[in-house]
Amino acid sequence: MKLTLIITTYNWPASLLLVIESIKHQTIHPDEVIIADDGSNSSTKDLIDDFKKNSELKIIHSWQKDIGFRAARSRNNAILKSTGEYIVLIDGDTILHCDFIKDHIMNAEPGNFVQGKRSLISKKQTNTALIEKKINFSFFSIGLKNRKNSIHSNLLSSIFSNDKNHLRGIKSCNMAFYRKDCLNINGFNNEFEGWGREDSEFVVRLMNSGVKRKNARFNAIQFHLWHNENPRVSLIKNDEILNDAIYNQKNWCKNGINSLEENDS
Repeated sequence: MKLTLIITTYNWPASLLLVIESIKHQTIHPDEVIIADDGSNSSTKDLIDDFKKNSELKIIHSWQKDIGFRAARSRNNAILKSTGEYIVLIDGDTILHCDFIKDHIMNAEPGNFVQGKRSLISKKQTNTALIEKKINFSFFSIGLKNRKNSIHSNLLSSIFSNDKNHLRGIKSCNMAFYRKDCLNINGFNNEFEGWGREDSEFVVRLMNSGVKRKNARFNAIQFHLWHNENPRVSLIKNDEILNDAIYNQKNWCKNGINSLEENDS
């Protein structure tokens, strides 16, 4: 199964460097890595170009003009460029456990999407990691919140991973799905601008189309670098779009991947 790893990023090359380094150290590498760049400046491009020259990873830089927070559109652009049968989404501030890709492959199951978890790295330890270029985190690392989410055990995963069709804990920073299932609902909704809810609305339409949620526990682990929270100024509008999808049981959005295809033609 060909797997595409998509990383969303915006103007934090120091963090992105650690993320890509953690990808290089995976026990199983993704077939391609696509950087979904929401309009970063040339520093991010320079970093990506350097990795392209000095890494065996296949890396694609998917850049869009910076006219505000547009994570949904940025992911759609990356999905359009992807060639993998299976897609894993992460953010450009999440350091991956060395078995992260291997675990997602193990969890992949037709008719399901996978929601993973994360451990949060403290501000102090984030600063240390950025300075020392540290990517080796585990349950025993200091400065972790949600520490239980950093336990890696295939045995515990087989016992506690489950299917639950609800929106609690939905996070696109650790999510995986089959590309055909994503295209079947027209991808992410480009109407979302500003932080929040685009991932939950995407999942609502996935589940309304018949795709079930599978929670990955005790594997597919990532460690989230500390940063200031994004502004929530668009949350009221974004909640309206989400609630509309829930109330009307939508499994399609009008302004999704197909809109980008039409604009490109």
